[in-house]
Amino acid sequence: MQDASETGWITERARAIGFDLCGVAAAGRFPELERLPEWLGRGYEGEMAYLKDPRREDPTRVLPGAKSVIACALNFNTQQPASTHVPTEAPTEEPRGWISRYAWGEDYHHVLGGKLAELVAAMQEHFARPFEARWYVDTGPVHERVFARHAGLGWLGKNTLLINEQLGSFLFLGVILTTLELAPSVDQAEAPPPDLCGSCRLCLDACPTNALAEPYVLDARRCISYLTIELRGTVPDGLREAMGRHVFGCDICQDVCPWNRSGAVTQASEFRPRHVSTEEEKEEETGMSVPAGDDETLFHPRLERLALLSEEEFRRNFRRSPLKRAKRQGLVRNVCIALGNSRMRAGAAAYGRVCEILEGLCGSPDSVVAESARWALARIEERKKIGG
Repeated sequence: MQDASETGWITERARAIGFDLCGVAAAGRFPELERLPEWLGRGYEGEMAYLKDPRREDPTRVLPGAKSVIACALNFNTQQPASTHVPTEAPTEEPRGWISRYAWGEDYHHVLGGKLAELVAAMQEHFARPFEARWYVDTGPVHERVFARHAGLGWLGKNTLLINEQLGSFLFLGVILTTLELAPSVDQAEAPPPDLCGSCRLCLDACPTNALAEPYVLDARRCISYLTIELRGTVPDGLREAMGRHVFGCDICQDVCPWNRSGAVTQASEFRPRHVSTEEEKEEETGMSVPAGDDETLFHPRLERLALLSEEEFRRNFRRSPLKRAKRQGLVRNVCIALGNSRMRAGAAAYGRVCEILEGLCGSPDSVVAESARWALARIEERKKIGG
């Protein structure tokens, strides 16, 4: 017979380590994962071929003998305003871009990974009987959101993200698969937490690229996060204007969600916006950048600054940062598109500098960057002709 006290000990230990939420579900077949082949059949995964791994349909194929799934969540919401509350700069001001909130600070893979490893080590010390355990943070063939739902951490909203009634959806998720047979946090006779989205469709209506094909269904090929992070080639021309100022990820479907209006703010310093330094700026002995001013962080950064980062500066600034995934070429491509979408007018102080930067990028050896820079220049020139 399963001992509920064991599950209680794990959840309490997880909270002591620093997780905001923790729950347990029985490993097995999950109804959401049985619908995965249909989603893949529509081609909604785009270039993310790793999502086709058949092990994703059953956690026991990832860890043979798995009996339980432990799901943990860590809040990363900060005090900075939402993207939907930060106004677009005036035409006379320097163009700025948007980086998704989750990428402002330390790489969540490292932060959550360390905590999950600590939890597994504590379990190995606590439980006398032998068992296996493997932890994942968006790094293996597992669907953390589905496991978290069945572990009682929240429901899957119409934007496809896990939403917790108290914390909202700005949550990093990590899971542990284990051969331990643990009592589920949610009684198997009961349903997981109810869907509280109701008739609301703010996320669907707010998405500028119409990436939410229908409630609870994401066409990743149209998602700004996919376009700015996962897509390695040229961004489809028909989606560039809708990308607006986004250069890495997108928060719109979360920023308009009512459940995030009063969500708790994290106290973790790791997720505060890091500063961006250029070659002329010194570094501390720790290797972290010396702050270049309050306006030089990854919160609403100047596009000029990002466009001018050299390969070495990119590596130095984004060490242990989610932005590494886009690579410098991908980030610069996105910056070019954001500059093309900016409202900057010919009379703006930065106008000449921006045009010079883009002209230089037109000669980039990377054909995608060069083409994106030419597109941006053409957009800027078009607005100049019509007096915009």
